[in-house]
Amino acid sequence: MRAVVAPALVLLFTTSAFAQRNQSLVPEWESLFNGRDLAGWTEVGNEKWVVEDGAIYGEGITEEYGYLATEKTYRDFHLSLRFKCEASGNSGVYLHTEFEPGTATVTEGRQIEIDRTIGHHTGGIYGDGKGWIVWPAPELETVIRPDDWNDMLIKVEGNRYVTYLNGVQMIDFTYPAPGAMEGVIALQLHSGGQGRMRFKDIWIRDLSR
Repeated sequence: MRAVVAPALVLLFTTSAFAQRNQSLVPEWESLFNGRDLAGWTEVGNEKWVVEDGAIYGEGITEEYGYLATEKTYRDFHLSLRFKCEASGNSGVYLHTEFEPGTATVTEGRQIEIDRTIGHHTGGIYGDGKGWIVWPAPELETVIRPDDWNDMLIKVEGNRYVTYLNGVQMIDFTYPAPGAMEGVIALQLHSGGQGRMRFKDIWIRDLSR
């Protein structure tokens, strides 16, 4: 007599095996900042970027914008970091970015806005030569902690962008006509000496591999 295996048991084994295979395909989180120096990063422009007390400290000292860019390029990814604003000038995390050679001029890419001023759309998307592309709902503008550390999570999967600030989803936006779909990630400093920012605990899950 042949053994009869219950369909539910087959489904259980199949689902379990499928889940294990899927988990093995999910990339691990990797650190983008070692807490000691700027290894893996490139300064773009003439602003001040140093490591202090386990965090990246950026200070705008000229009338130009400044950036600290990853040496690697990325396409689809999840990016987690902590930031603290120490001046009124805004900042941001640039995605899929290219710069004009030898300058701090952005030629491709868009930024996830960072600004400690209430109502200035932290977590929204700005750039691609279009200005504001999408910003959080008005009731989410107070999620920012103006004078303290903030947690940000950015998810980029194809043309879908999801951002979280301090555990709150700020946007979930499918970008109908994005520009560049691959490039470096760059931390931004505001021009005119107004930018003073700290970044730490920077981790990435590269989904393009």
